Amino acid sequence: MKSKFLPLLATLVFLAPFLSRAADAPAAAADPESPTAKEKRLAWFRHDKFGLFIHWGLYAIPAGYWKGARAPGIGEWVMNRMKIPVAEYSQLAAQFNPVQFDAEAWAQLAEDAGMKYVVITSKHHDGFALFKSAVSPYNAVDATPFKRDIIKELAAACAKHGLRFGVYYSQSQDWHERGGTGNNWDFPENAVKDKDGSYDQYLREKVEPQLRELLTNYGPMCLIWFDTPQLMTGDRPKRLTDIVRTLQPDTLIDGRLGAVGDYQSTGDNVIPAKANDDAFEVPATLNQTWGFRTDDHNWKSPGEVVFKLVDIVSKGGNYLLNVGPMANGVIPQPSQDNLRAVGAWLRMNGEAVYGTGRSPFGEEFGDYAATQKTTDGKPLFLARTDWRCTTKPGRLYFTLFRIGREGFMLPAFKNAIKSATQIDETGRRVPLQVQTGADGIRKLDVPRAAVLDTMGAVVVVEFEGGKVER
Repeated sequence: MKSKFLPLLATLVFLAPFLSRAADAPAAAADPESPTAKEKRLAWFRHDKFGLFIHWGLYAIPAGYWKGARAPGIGEWVMNRMKIPVAEYSQLAAQFNPVQFDAEAWAQLAEDAGMKYVVITSKHHDGFALFKSAVSPYNAVDATPFKRDIIKELAAACAKHGLRFGVYYSQSQDWHERGGTGNNWDFPENAVKDKDGSYDQYLREKVEPQLRELLTNYGPMCLIWFDTPQLMTGDRPKRLTDIVRTLQPDTLIDGRLGAVGDYQSTGDNVIPAKANDDAFEVPATLNQTWGFRTDDHNWKSPGEVVFKLVDIVSKGGNYLLNVGPMANGVIPQPSQDNLRAVGAWLRMNGEAVYGTGRSPFGEEFGDYAATQKTTDGKPLFLARTDWRCTTKPGRLYFTLFRIGREGFMLPAFKNAIKSATQIDETGRRVPLQVQTGADGIRKLDVPRAAVLDTMGAVVVVEFEGGKVER
């Protein structure tokens, strides 16, 4: 008699290989936009804190002037500000021959400055690319006598110096193309109003393939820095995001694509008033412009840069500080000198910056005025600049910029203090006395001269427990 179980057994034997494959199959890929995936991508960003921004392109040649007339505003906007026709502006490519460009020297400067990542304009709003592109011959290799791939050389130099490398890419504004936004003097009918489909054609025929080139041909990209998200609506941001996530899943996307990126980008040179748990980055200039201008000598001092860096880090953010190389490929000497002075400070005090968390306090930042208003009617923020605080588990780093004769009064927190030391100009730890007054306020006897004679004196307070209790 035939067993009634034989057909079932035969079915199981037939399905066994498929069931085995299903059991061995990897779990479904995690959502790349989930908070967990984002935090994993952000780990290096939250640690490194300080990066070098580089704005360089054809606009370095006119350097803020056109046909003898001074262009208003920032250097890299000369084509837009002076309404230069594409046919005229593109002729600058024939003059672009920066024979003094040295990617090794640029990477060395970033390293000397204590910066941990480098971001360069691979294509700015003028549409000119600093890399070899099969999509458009309007690039440094095909359209200039220089005939070198700047992105390739700088990516290699950064890798040699242990620096992470990323690129700025202007996805919406492209004054060279009819479909790109921003040029209404050559293309009065262009896609600013998004009516004729030319903007999507521009995205598909230039932006998307150039983004693939950048993510395929130049090694690991730490981030893609998009800008001015004009017309980036509907599925457009997702199309670019999908390219990044597919080709380099670990690459960060900044906050200016037109949809939520991996971190927030503040306005240019805009430092938030208060601390923030969300990852953010402040893009900023060393003088008043991004691209080189011959007439801009309003340089921030090393002390100003150190304060801004510590201020931003104490609020939970990153500082992306810009240089604008000259047309010959050399970074202006004041930029180099100021950045190296900041790097010297960081070599002594970098542990108060790299890998730190934001301040657990907040009163040091200042407060909003009770009656004073800004021009748009909002309460005016009155900033304080005496000190800032960064943290690591069981440790507080107070960077002091001003101090009274009475010493440094610690903000209130409940944890017992295990030790307090000051990092002196040689990097040595000098023990400090902790005094507790009748009112319970704890004071550190920090020598006043040790603060006044530096760009910022760092005091390290080790406390019991891993987290500040208030």
